[in-house]
Amino acid sequence: MPTDLHYLAILPEIITAATGIAIMLLDPFTAPQHKGRLGWLGVAGLLAAGVAGAAQSGRTMTAFGGMVQLDSYSVFFRWLFFGVSIGTILISLQYLKREGVHHSEFYALVLFATTGMSFMAASVDLILMFIGLETVAISTYVLAGFKRSDPRSNESAVKYFILGAFSTAVLLYGIAFLYGQTGSTRFDRVAEALSAQGPSAFFLVGLALLLVGFGFKVAMAPFHVWTPDVYEGAPSPVTAFLAVGPKAAGFAALVRVLYSALPDMENHWGDVLGLVAVLTMTVGNVAAITQSNIKRLLAYSSVAHAGYLLVGLVARNELGISAVLYYAVVYALMNLGAFTVVVIWSGAGETRVHLSDYAGIGFRYPFLTGCLSLFLLSLIGIPATGGFMGKVFLFAAAVQSHHVGLVVIAVLNSAVSAYYYLRIIVIMYMQEPAAQVPSVEIPVPAAVALVLAALGTLLTGLYPSALLDLASRSVLAVR
Repeated sequence: MPTDLHYLAILPEIITAATGIAIMLLDPFTAPQHKGRLGWLGVAGLLAAGVAGAAQSGRTMTAFGGMVQLDSYSVFFRWLFFGVSIGTILISLQYLKREGVHHSEFYALVLFATTGMSFMAASVDLILMFIGLETVAISTYVLAGFKRSDPRSNESAVKYFILGAFSTAVLLYGIAFLYGQTGSTRFDRVAEALSAQGPSAFFLVGLALLLVGFGFKVAMAPFHVWTPDVYEGAPSPVTAFLAVGPKAAGFAALVRVLYSALPDMENHWGDVLGLVAVLTMTVGNVAAITQSNIKRLLAYSSVAHAGYLLVGLVARNELGISAVLYYAVVYALMNLGAFTVVVIWSGAGETRVHLSDYAGIGFRYPFLTGCLSLFLLSLIGIPATGGFMGKVFLFAAAVQSHHVGLVVIAVLNSAVSAYYYLRIIVIMYMQEPAAQVPSVEIPVPAAVALVLAALGTLLTGLYPSALLDLASRSVLAVR
């Protein structure tokens, strides 16, 4: 039977899940005009979970029959997930009121998704990883369709559900193949069995299915087709959450699987991921050039950045995995910040989401456009930003492992991305608006999220060593 110490290993997840349940229970007793208080309760729960995670920093233990691993790696991603979820709630408080969908279930679903993401990072068993992934998926299916009266949101949820269910079946089928080959779903036992027996054709089919399933979850090309439609139709705060949280959780789980369960199979999955990285970067950047809707543009941008993250995995060295963790944090900061500006500027009904709607607002709203410009420059990889240092570490790791051709392609893709990112800045500062620039209110919680994201983007670019050292120490748990 699990002891108290076992439950201590999952204390942050217990807190986030309990807070979500508390929000659901308190909802009937909360007046409609006070629903925001339940959002702040969600923020408090996430902060408490973060404190519990900080208290576990430096400890290592395996719990629940070897299914959960408490180590520096899981703690690192827990902090990232809690930060992303806090930012999502902050930018949602005023948005939900503005759109007339201020229901407390939104905050509970974010917390449940956060619980699932945390388990994905902490799991060292394929079954628990799958349960965490499905917890995230089910929560985000509902969040994508949260604006029930909006056909775009309904379409987004249906597409996401259908393709998500298909990818789940593929992933589960891959897990079944791995279990059939090794007789276990625990990462350490899978690694031992493969080391003793060697891979068979049966196993290689399972590995291929596993990579396809993860490809859908993190939007690798050619499994990214759901991304632009879902990101465009979902409520903007949900789009921000989807682009950052589940993607980071998918990479956290993928790193665990590849380096803890399949370390002897590097030659099999390394070359495949190299080809996928090239395709993902190229498809994402080329498709983004033609977009006129900023949410679709950022959706294809997120596909391209999944390709950059894959470069770190293909490197197959310690710096590569550390760079993946570093870039996951930086990507979360700049992407969540960019979507925060989109949430604020889009207006009631999200009517201002085309690039032309940003014309001439540069000097009218210097705070908004200044922050958005910073995030876009960081997404390009301009020096003094976190995005630049993240790409430097990723590309340096690939060069160390003699993947120079892959780095050249990645650099060329970054140059292509400069066109559509700089295009937005040019529109904001150098084009005249077609009509009078509307007035917008910047809610205080969203402004706080924006300032924190901007500071984080700058600090990780100017002083990268602290975050990289933390990422490097966290990587030791999976190498």
